[in-house]
Formats: sequence, C-alpha cells, structure tokens
Amino acid sequence: MTLIELKFVMAVAQERNFRRAAEKCFVTQPALSLGIKKLEQELNVMIFERSRSDVTPTEIGAKIIEQASRVLEEAGRIKQLAELGKNQLKGALKLGMIHSVGPYLLPEIIPILRKTAPDMPLEVEENLTANLEAQLRNGVIDVAIIALPFDVPGLQYKALYDEEFDVVVPSHHHWATRKQINPEELSDEKVLLLNSGHCFSNQVTQACPELSRKGEVLQGNSLETIRNMVASNLGITVLPSSATAERYNNPLIKVIPFTSPAPTRRIAIAWRKSFVRLEAVEIIVDAIKAIDSDYMKMVA
Repeated sequence: MTLIELKFVMAVAQERNFRRAAEKCFVTQPALSLGIKKLEQELNVMIFERSRSDVTPTEIGAKIIEQASRVLEEAGRIKQLAELGKNQLKGALKLGMIHSVGPYLLPEIIPILRKTAPDMPLEVEENLTANLEAQLRNGVIDVAIIALPFDVPGLQYKALYDEEFDVVVPSHHHWATRKQINPEELSDEKVLLLNSGHCFSNQVTQACPELSRKGEVLQGNSLETIRNMVASNLGITVLPSSATAERYNNPLIKVIPFTSPAPTRRIAIAWRKSFVRLEAVEIIVDAIKAIDSDYMKMVA
C-alpha cells in the first residue's frame, strides 16, 4: 500500500470517473487503474463498483476512502509542519462558501485580504452545505463559510456574524409602501426561493411555517436570478440583508424589513480539527470582522 495508490483512490472517489481521475493525478488511465487494482488485491476487497456509466464506492470502499482521506491529510501535514516556521499566509487557500453568502461576502473581504495576506489568493468553491461538508472532511477545501447549525465530527467552527432577512417585492406591488412585513403574511403571496437543498430556503420556510403548508413557492438557481424575477413582477422573495445592501439597489424592486424580531441566520467559518494553517483561518476571521456594514452584527 502506497500514498500514490491512496491518492488514486481519492481521485476516483471525487471524480467518479477513471479517465478524469487519471488526468487529475497526471498519470495515464491504465496506470491509475492498475494502481487501484493492486491495492484491491492487497486488501482482498473491491473498493469501487464499475459500470460503463458510473463508478461508485462499495460499502467497505466508502470506509476505505474515508480513512485514505485522513491518511493523506496526515501525510500532507509533514510538509505543512515544515512550512510552519516560514509563512502560513503564503499560498492559495481553498475556501468554500454557500451560494447565499459568496457573492456578497467576497467583494467585502478580498480588498482587505489583499492588504493583510497578499500572498494568499483564494481558490473559491461555491456549493451546497452538504457538499461543502464532504469536501471539507475529504480535504478538497481548507475552510468553509457556512450557516449554522453545523455540527460535524472532525470539524470545528467559529461563529462570525448574524444577519437579518428582508422582503423584496416589485416596485408596484401592493406591499411596496409598507414599512414592515409579518413573516406569516408571506403565505398569501407567490414567493420565489432558492432550489431545495439550499440552507437559506430552509431557514426562510422555518421562519414562516405557513409558507410550506399553503403558500405558492417557485424556485430559482441563484439569489441574483431570483432578484431579477422579482423585478420582472413574477412574485416576491426573501433575501439576506447582505444581498439588499445599497450597492444592490434596483428601481424595479422595493426592500421591506420584517417586523421585529426579524428572522435571522448566523454565519460561521468551519475547518478540520487537523488543519494546520490556523493563521489563515484567523486572517479570514479578522477580514470579516473588519467589514464596515450595518447588515452584519458581529458575534463576540
């Protein structure tokens, strides 16, 4: 058993395709297939089920993949530990972000990080929380910005800030002159939300249970797409206050706050407990705390 063979296993697990996995590992497909077959013979188990259309881990293969991820991460720590005496803020940081945070937080923190960590460019992955969790555990990304709750063995998090939700309606909607909206009123309207699987949609429906029971809900692929559908008069929506900041003003829509206490979410940063670049985590935290914004209420 070698680290190379374990890397082959991880590549196939992530790509679900031998050709793409070989390209990722910069080897030929026969070499990768031979390495995995050799490991399977040594262990006397099948790690993957192969078919013409798909490659999926077997039950025991999934456990081997999980352990291989830990082994490779621990092996990688040797190089990282050697760099500790140099500079943890040098080199790209693989940062995962949920879709409802990335487009609004990145423009705020990147100018700050260009000054505080100029040698640490961000390699950003936008995805669903469940996918970011798996990528974080498997070492595909280093750090993730997610919404709580987020309680995953092997991972730890630090709460960053709270933000309220706002109602967004077309400029000529009958609510356009309202000062506040009660969450229960949403169920009487056509509401546009992100597709199922996005934690923000779940948080909105939790804030307004009647919306799930009797409301008319349409789904979109991104908050910006939904904002434009509202502007076209298709319906109304709920956005996090970071997405309703002044820079996103649009004369075709009207932003209305909820009645107090407004629905809120708490945003946090998560990383593996074994992650060694803790200074990189802290510099991200510091950059977020340095944002001058009314919509973000920093957690002490």
